[in-house]
Amino acid sequence: MGLDQAIDTKDDIETEVEQTTDGNRHNRWLLLIAFYKGLQALLFIALGVGALHLLHKDIDDVISQLGDFLRSPESRFLNFLYDRASLINDPLLRRIGALAFSYAALSLAEGIGLFLEKAWGEYLTLAITASFLPWEIFEVFHRVTWIRVGLLVVNTLVFLYLMKIVASRRKLDEDSDLE
Repeated sequence: MGLDQAIDTKDDIETEVEQTTDGNRHNRWLLLIAFYKGLQALLFIALGVGALHLLHKDIDDVISQLGDFLRSPESRFLNFLYDRASLINDPLLRRIGALAFSYAALSLAEGIGLFLEKAWGEYLTLAITASFLPWEIFEVFHRVTWIRVGLLVVNTLVFLYLMKIVASRRKLDEDSDLE
């Protein structure tokens, strides 16, 4: 199924909504988005654990160990980290950890809601995805990278697909109320 067919075909979405409400099959696109949100949650859990792991440690020593591990102690990346190391302190690491765990919980809630094909999961994912799209667009215009463009494309497709699902579910509910 092509991208145009997945987004533009109203009949496909309506039949997928009807099938998933019967409990016969899962909507494969919602499962894919749920898997993406689960991976996102794991990434932020790892970030939170990493931030808390750095508490009460000398950041310069950690960067030196990273340089030894990468076998390039004079790389641009390590010099960038050395320049910013003085900005990192324990309260900042605690805040980074707390924010990472909070966003992981939110992503996990989105993923579970989409996996269970609950309307609240669709609305939650729709709202959060929509709230980050302007920031992602700004970041792409600020500096174009393949990762930024890829994330923008994926999140835009998720947003459009969920809009179609929510609109078709609402139309099905309105049609069933009329009968």
